[in-house]
Amino acid sequence: MSYLDDPRVLFAAERTLLAWQRTAIALMGFGFVVERFGLFLRMVSGQPLSASQRGFSLWLGVALLLMGAAVAVLSALQFRSVLRGLGEKEIPRGYWTQLGVWLNYLLAAVALVLAVHFVTSA
Repeated sequence: MSYLDDPRVLFAAERTLLAWQRTAIALMGFGFVVERFGLFLRMVSGQPLSASQRGFSLWLGVALLLMGAAVAVLSALQFRSVLRGLGEKEIPRGYWTQLGVWLNYLLAAVALVLAVHFVTSA
């Protein structure tokens, strides 16, 4: 429990959540690019990719997507744990603290849907 009675504690925790959110988005974006890189190589070369080449970009991309989803969920859980330790003076009246948490959960769901789509369409 914090004894600062200062709303800046909440805002610092929220900035940390948003930094992890950007990290999760970057991992998911990089995973998407890596997964689609096999398609790009096939288009450029005009030849089909071998199964090992396609498999490598697929599984590396899916792994990055899943890492991004994990980062989003874990950072949301960590932020919620910090919120539970804050006093009522540290959270401004009427401030919606759960927006970043739900956005992280939504990002994780999108990453999982993309990962499932990539694996099933391969």
